[in-house]
Amino acid sequence: MLISPKSMLEKANKEGYAVPAFNINNLEILQAVIEAALEENSPVIIQTSEGAIEYAGMEYLGAIVRVAGELNDIPIALHLDHGRDYNLVKKAIDSGFYTSVMFDGSSLPFEDNVLKTKDVVVMARKKRPAIQVEAELGAIPGKEDLIHVSRRDAFYTNPEQAEEFVEKTGCDSLAISIGTAHGAFKFTDDPSLDFERLKEIKKRVKVPLVLHGASEVNQEIVKIANSFGAKLGGVKGVSNRLLSHAVKLGINKVNIDTDLRIAFDAGVRKFLKTYPKVFDPRKILGPAKDLIRQEARDKMRLLGSSGKA
Repeated sequence: MLISPKSMLEKANKEGYAVPAFNINNLEILQAVIEAALEENSPVIIQTSEGAIEYAGMEYLGAIVRVAGELNDIPIALHLDHGRDYNLVKKAIDSGFYTSVMFDGSSLPFEDNVLKTKDVVVMARKKRPAIQVEAELGAIPGKEDLIHVSRRDAFYTNPEQAEEFVEKTGCDSLAISIGTAHGAFKFTDDPSLDFERLKEIKKRVKVPLVLHGASEVNQEIVKIANSFGAKLGGVKGVSNRLLSHAVKLGINKVNIDTDLRIAFDAGVRKFLKTYPKVFDPRKILGPAKDLIRQEARDKMRLLGSSGKA
């Protein structure tokens, strides 16, 4: 069955690695991620965004993830990613599917973020078993699904505020802003992360820390996509070197979405171009699943979650 990510993240925090959290939109992406987790013997958090729910429906997505939890003997959690709509967060908590939700009040003034996050925490605690709550302090730039934060409106997480925020809200994990960005077009120059800020936050905050907007944007897969018709010039992500160091300094959960999307796109484009007479969706989507599975396995090894199930 699906479990709370609490034990996963506490173990990761204690042992110095990060649990991968993969966003899904359909059955094929879920299957690829679960297959990777089984092959790597890794715990995994499956996430659905507000955009994924708008596309596929909370009940459909919740049902297929629940089946994955019933059929596979590895730790699997289901998390609502970037819940900005309070009513949708409440629906997820009441649905019986989710074992974790995120309330994203990062664009709100500090006190408003505290009050609304605390309200979600109280609501989630009333459930049995209790549902975990991830919060965010510091606005991460970029565009992904229904999330769009301009560079002008983005800001880094203040370590002192992070300590106060966690104490006041009682949130179970905290997403922080240290230089990552959502989407494929993350950077126009060489990326860098504020590791000194991360160290200070880790000293002050006792709950697991989460990194959003951390996809690598694998250039080999980008080349495949572009060679078969994609227009992904200039895409750039967070390097494996930077991400690995962030994990060493205390990041315990890493969100991955863009890397899976590009892998899906590359696999489908290549197959359709190579086999233009094939119209069977099962054959078309198979190569996309293969690329996604390999991307997921690479992330598990990088984050150190392989063998931790």
